[in-house]
Amino acid sequence: MPDQDRPTRADYVVWRQATTRWADDDVYGHMNNARYFELIDTAVNAHLADATGIDIRTLPAVGVVAEVSCRYFREVGYPEPIDLGLVVDRVGRSSVIYRIGIFQGEGDEAAAEGRFVHVYVANTDRHDGRPSTPIPDVIRAAVEPLVVPQG
Repeated sequence: MPDQDRPTRADYVVWRQATTRWADDDVYGHMNNARYFELIDTAVNAHLADATGIDIRTLPAVGVVAEVSCRYFREVGYPEPIDLGLVVDRVGRSSVIYRIGIFQGEGDEAAAEGRFVHVYVANTDRHDGRPSTPIPDVIRAAVEPLVVPQG
């Protein structure tokens, strides 16, 4: 019986694929945990760039990472490609909470799932800890279609 807490492919809205590399694996023969976080970050920002069609780094407000975590269910590694599923749990005034499913092979259950929180700050204020600012309309339009009802 499948783990009820383990996400499946049906839990995600948009997809992209990543290529694993020899250097991604650690001495134990599976993908190093730091690589998961790179994939999570890339899945979110690549979606934003693709969905908006602009260089998101040039917006008046940019998303900075406020939180990132990963739950691991099984090992993945080189040489198989990885499918990354993306869904949004919440869009607030100045933040977005994403979940990213990491899949390898034909199975329906995620090998891992990341949680990624962007908080938007004025582009000029990224490094001085100023308060958050509203999500730019172009970003809001790119993420709202990814929200799925919680149930």
